[in-house]
Amino acid sequence: MAVYADIIIDIAAPKLDRSFQYRIPDALREEARVGSPVLIPFGSGKTLRRGYIVGIGDEPKIEASKIREIAEIPKRDLTIEDSLVTLAYRIRERYGGSLYDALRTVIPSRQKVEQVPKRMVRRALSADELMKRADGLRGNETAKARLYRALAETAEIPWELVSGKLRLTKAMLERAQADGILTIETVVDAQNDRGAGLTVTLNREQESAAAAVLSGDEKCSVFLLHGITGSGKTEVYLRVIGEILAKGQQVIVLIPEIALTYQTVLRFYRCFGDRVAFIHSKMSAGDRYRMRERARAGEISIMIGPRSALFTPFPNLGLVIVDEEHETSYRSELTPRYHAVSVAIMRAELCGAKVILGSATPSLETYYKCGRGEYRLLTLTKRAKDGAMLPKAEIIDMREELKSRNFSVISRRLREAVNRRLERGEQVMLFLNRRGYAGFVSCRACGETAVCPHCDVTLTYHKDGTLRCHYCGYRAPYRPVCPKCGSKYFLPFGRSGTQKIEELAAKEFPTARILRMDADTTRAADDYEAILSDFAEGRGDILIGTQMIVKGHDFPRVTLVGALAADLSLGAPEYTAAERTFDLLAQAAGRAGRDRIPGEVLIQTYRPDHYAVLTAADADYAAFYETEIRYRRACGYPPVRHMLSIVGADRREATADAAMEELAGVVAKAAQAEGALVIGPAPAQMKKKRDLYYRVLNVKHAEIEALIRIKDVAEAWMHGESGIGLTFDMD
Repeated sequence: MAVYADIIIDIAAPKLDRSFQYRIPDALREEARVGSPVLIPFGSGKTLRRGYIVGIGDEPKIEASKIREIAEIPKRDLTIEDSLVTLAYRIRERYGGSLYDALRTVIPSRQKVEQVPKRMVRRALSADELMKRADGLRGNETAKARLYRALAETAEIPWELVSGKLRLTKAMLERAQADGILTIETVVDAQNDRGAGLTVTLNREQESAAAAVLSGDEKCSVFLLHGITGSGKTEVYLRVIGEILAKGQQVIVLIPEIALTYQTVLRFYRCFGDRVAFIHSKMSAGDRYRMRERARAGEISIMIGPRSALFTPFPNLGLVIVDEEHETSYRSELTPRYHAVSVAIMRAELCGAKVILGSATPSLETYYKCGRGEYRLLTLTKRAKDGAMLPKAEIIDMREELKSRNFSVISRRLREAVNRRLERGEQVMLFLNRRGYAGFVSCRACGETAVCPHCDVTLTYHKDGTLRCHYCGYRAPYRPVCPKCGSKYFLPFGRSGTQKIEELAAKEFPTARILRMDADTTRAADDYEAILSDFAEGRGDILIGTQMIVKGHDFPRVTLVGALAADLSLGAPEYTAAERTFDLLAQAAGRAGRDRIPGEVLIQTYRPDHYAVLTAADADYAAFYETEIRYRRACGYPPVRHMLSIVGADRREATADAAMEELAGVVAKAAQAEGALVIGPAPAQMKKKRDLYYRVLNVKHAEIEALIRIKDVAEAWMHGESGIGLTFDMD
């Protein structure tokens, strides 16, 4: 029987967005496997082209006599590209989309880049003189002040770090050089330890965690480092990385895009010098390609960055770290809609590398797998700094504020606490939980929220006057009277904007220097870094912001954190609403009291009895997990059961409805064979977006492989004459 291979040719060329089928000669059958490089005849010429096998089967897709044979499978060890092609195939297999989409994600197109010499920025003045000059600069010279303070902290910094993360222009650096502030020097050697030298000291818990990862136990290559906020997870990372580098291996460190600050990269640079590089979305395609080529050439050993850093072409990868692994930013919004944590583990399996997943508030999926023995749990229970303790938390019932005719978003208790901190010269963070969607209905008198009777998720308020569940399709008419207490305050809950809160805070605290961080104030490339630097260096008393202000930042002078609308995200029409609420509140609370000055957290809420709020106030992840996992188990939600979401979109609403109803019939047959549960179709959470109407079909099953087979059935239907595009989300 003939055997055929699906082959991708010249994977960097966007025009070849499909696979081509070739016959595998009998002599090459044992060598042919998914990921293998091949040489094949292509086109009308005699030149052999290089390709990769992405699928093998025994059914010809065209007339068998027209299918040509593979000419050769090179006899050599698999290269890094071969490994990445296999990874792309696995991503496509799990998350859907085209092979070219997956390959383009994993191996970006080649870019024309100029050769840029390696340069270092070195201070020419003493650290004290630089700090003195920085303090004397005017308020509109913040970029220059950042440069002076950075060089005061570190004698020499790579050019890429100064220009890329401090966002300093070439002209500014050259002026500083002309003024005798610094020197810019070209580095001749490709790789060295310049800048390295910071010694990492670990406490007993940290030592134990690092030793467990390095123990060489190959039976468990994935570790969850569960440490409370401020417990020093980064120090554990640094110790393990040092040992991995000593073996001649390389390391990838994934961090959420929002956390990719100058201080983060500089900390790694101080330990490992020029072996550290970083990548992020603000870089040009050429700069990102240059970083990948430096990794391929062995010029760097550590790549730090968001999701895309995962595909760095390291030839001998030994460790992947996913910091803040619970973050939703690790899920791609583009096809294929992969999750970086799952793909990190896929890549580690291909390379024989270890994986560390770090978080103070682990995702339920990760913690669940620890309980099943799939991952190994390592815990840090104490804050790393001597004398630093978890902050004291207090829950403020905003229903009582309403009864007392305080209609302000700032409670009386929080107002008093802020004034005390300002009098003592301490800093305050006011956090507005905006993870929820506008449009859910909540009672301001008793806290009652409109919930689906079948799914236990909040109903979404629609402008046509209906409340709908986006998981099962249940709907009910909206009535502006609370069904629990009869209050007339049973109203759609919109977003309380940070700008409005900034204006209110300015009136309440007229002497305070207020900084605001949200999507509106961080539009320019350096805004995020500038605001954090100003606050860290004491040029702000109150920092107001959304979830971006609670992402792992360490401000020693922050002694009070106020969560202004703690239950806002509980109104999100998602089964993960309680988990997201707990994560955000626990992370926000973790910003207070990180030094020797005791911290305090005030959590304002209309639902003071909700388990997510109570356990976050107590910093008790275990208690939250036990409650939430019982709910997930009862409802059949991930991680207890896996869930595949199939989203269809069309410019015509009637076409979207008809096509998804037809697909539901196709999927139902496949689901019946697998023993899976099908829900829907129903309007998507955002029914219409950019003139497209969205419908969603959810499928649940205990085994992810069964859902992958059902996904394949849906994809085959789509490639027929469905007339509608589909995207797939797993869990």
